[in-house]
Amino acid sequence: MVSSYLGSLARAAGNSQSPNVMGYGSSKTALNAITLAFARELAPHGVMVNAAAPGYTATDLNAHRGGRTVQQAAEVIVRLATLEPGGPTGGYFDENGQLPW
Repeated sequence: MVSSYLGSLARAAGNSQSPNVMGYGSSKTALNAITLAFARELAPHGVMVNAAAPGYTATDLNAHRGGRTVQQAAEVIVRLATLEPGGPTGGYFDENGQLPW
């Protein structure tokens, strides 16, 4: 799942500098909840489901104002998509590791 830092309730509660983009942030928070639900449902089948926060990336969505390239942002997504069996599931990660929900 491709999430966002704006989907983290823990970060939003502790960071008054976080932008207030309710529709986008709420959808990413919902995606994080779905990630947990799928992870629990699919774990018995050996399927790992995680959420990735790629960071503020220069894309069409933000008129290419993001500070990260698509290649940089893709690193965490590719890493999670190619985990070895038995890797983490039901987690929320960026390039530095696990994030608070």
